[in-house]
Amino acid sequence: MSIANVREYFRQYNKENDVIEFETSSATVELAAKAVGTEEARIAKTLSFMTSEGPILIVTAGDTKIDNKSYKAQFSCKAKMLTMEEVENLVGHKVGGVCPFAIKDGVDVYLDNSMKRFESVFPAAGSSNSAIELTCEELEKFSQNFKCWVDVCVVR
Repeated sequence: MSIANVREYFRQYNKENDVIEFETSSATVELAAKAVGTEEARIAKTLSFMTSEGPILIVTAGDTKIDNKSYKAQFSCKAKMLTMEEVENLVGHKVGGVCPFAIKDGVDVYLDNSMKRFESVFPAAGSSNSAIELTCEELEKFSQNFKCWVDVCVVR
């Protein structure tokens, strides 16, 4: 159902046919990189957190992890990831297909600078076997409720 919502969301940009659906799982960075045929770093993983302002998504390069000190400086709270149930209820996608497209109202989206080193990246598209290739400029344009670029990750 969620991939259908993402395709519908992209229809307004005439990009619905750019959503790629795989026969195998792309639910993790490793699986997504294999499905797409690219390096893990170019997979744009979407992480879900709760802040005092509500749920947020941070989209970051696949080879990074959240730097707690930078996160706290940016969002004025400790990084608290949403549970699997909270992700689906608050964001609108199941874990493995979380993306910044066709999400519920009130979920702010932040993009991490770690992706800017690539010409294009591959975020999920609403299911555990989907992706879409976008430039960072397109990712910013198409991300629903986009707030700003942040620097809250370090390369693993």
